[in-house]
Amino acid sequence: MSKKTKKAGLSARFGARYGVRLRRQIAEIEKKVKQKYTCPGCNYKSVKRVSSGIWKCSKCGLVFTGGAYVPVTQMAKERKNVQI
Repeated sequence: MSKKTKKAGLSARFGARYGVRLRRQIAEIEKKVKQKYTCPGCNYKSVKRVSSGIWKCSKCGLVFTGGAYVPVTQMAKERKNVQI
């Protein structure tokens, strides 16, 4: 069972090790990874991370690649807006 506190969140499992800055960075990343995102296929909020860069919708079964921590990276958003 992992430790969880209100202040430290899931990074509380590291205790006093590694420094507060790194624990906060890990907490932010894990919060992004664990949440559900909107599916580009069916528009339901049911996309979860399978592994690094691989995302799957639990409703329609769509599997697609994206960023390591979020399905759509900032770079991909900027690239979509550029018209050639």
